[in-house]
Amino acid sequence: MPRDTFVEPDKDPRTYAPLYGDERATLTGFLRSQRETLVLKCDGLDAADLARRSIEPSSLSLLGLVRHLADVERTWFRQVMAGQEVSQLFGSSAQPDAAFDGALPDPAIVEEAWEAWRTEVAFADQFIADAPDLEHCGNESYRGAISLRWVLVHMVEEYARHNGHVDLLRERIDGAVGQ
Repeated sequence: MPRDTFVEPDKDPRTYAPLYGDERATLTGFLRSQRETLVLKCDGLDAADLARRSIEPSSLSLLGLVRHLADVERTWFRQVMAGQEVSQLFGSSAQPDAAFDGALPDPAIVEEAWEAWRTEVAFADQFIADAPDLEHCGNESYRGAISLRWVLVHMVEEYARHNGHVDLLRERIDGAVGQ
């Protein structure tokens, strides 16, 4: 396998947004692809590698990003869009970096993080599928009314930004680079 690819192109498990599709299919396709990229780039690593910090003094790690993104999914889809009164799973306003600080090299913590992330992704996917349209609004505490369209674009941006971090973290762990 050439150094510039993470997996052989014919073995890439990710699905991509349709080249011809409506807006919802396109946005959810890009979001799904970004989520699948996170999973792909964390695949095959043990708890110690997933919890490995980037560089002092940062607490950034792959596991921290999984925990953070579980909270991001929960915030935007449960709290903002669905209006549920739920707290963060890993972080809080009092401890905003808790998702990263609590990312310890323990297999139980890794499993808890992935299970939480999968649960929040499943909730979000069902919410998106059930929403009448992309104009469906939630309420964000400091912005006010906010559309599902905006949240989907933001989530693609959130994952894309963090997947850039994931690329660098994974390369530091075992040299794996690429798409």
